[in-house]
Amino acid sequence: MKKRARLVLITRKTPLELLLERHGTYGQARFYLESRGQSIAWAEEVHERFTAGLARVQAAVPPDERRVRLDRADLATFLFAPDDVVIVVGQDGLVPNVAKYLEGQLTIGINPDPQRYDGILCAHPPEVTPRLLDWLEARDQGPFQLEQRSMALVEREDGQRLLALNEVFVGHRTHQSARYRLRVGGREERQSSSGLICATGTGSTGWARSIARQRQLDLVIGPEEARLAWLVREPFPSVSTDTDLDFGFLGPDEALEVVSEMGEDGVIFADGIEVDRLDFAVGQTARISVAPQRLHLVVPAGPR
Repeated sequence: MKKRARLVLITRKTPLELLLERHGTYGQARFYLESRGQSIAWAEEVHERFTAGLARVQAAVPPDERRVRLDRADLATFLFAPDDVVIVVGQDGLVPNVAKYLEGQLTIGINPDPQRYDGILCAHPPEVTPRLLDWLEARDQGPFQLEQRSMALVEREDGQRLLALNEVFVGHRTHQSARYRLRVGGREERQSSSGLICATGTGSTGWARSIARQRQLDLVIGPEEARLAWLVREPFPSVSTDTDLDFGFLGPDEALEVVSEMGEDGVIFADGIEVDRLDFAVGQTARISVAPQRLHLVVPAGPR
């Protein structure tokens, strides 16, 4: 008999859980907020909605199904099996947090509170969980389909690497100017800027979209397209720096190379997670390209 895949349910702490973790008791957490003119009621509401949605998901899983629940903070030390099915229950931002630890595992995003969260990557409401589990067994067309979303890969010269579902950021940890040399398409330029980002099709609707709109750039990339967009943030012209290379696209066989000229606090991070970063000091090189890995995301069938 074929062994059924293990279900890995991934969540993150709610605002109420974080408050209790920080202040120790409910009373102290409430006092802390009330002393600042705030109410704990909003945190309670968010927590109640989330736990109700999570309970519906868990109730849909048969009692004999192999499962494990994992907090976002434990992702870096968890060993995923090749046939695991990953169920992310939470906001869309939790999916990129998970994606860089996966290697082809099927991933399902459940939105526990559709009235509060958009649900782009976590596109399924809790009540469809039974149908999702049935679909996993048959893998027919049905109401769901598989998207293979492109990711970005950044590799440093010493072999350290990061994966990103949304975007890679290269720059300074503070608000100081980032100094570096940029190489792309046979061209090279020394720059001083607020850093640069390299976005996937998934990320092109987020941070990259905000930058593109301000600069009136045409930024259209499909989430499954093997292409990245790179954008330099506020490049500054000076006697030693230029601004000609400030935007472009990378195909599957192309790369963007950045050579750090930052004495300290140069940094590379992915998907907005600054604690999971690569240092980027003077003389170090980063190569950014389309990753060979893809996120295998189960989504509703048809247009959304």
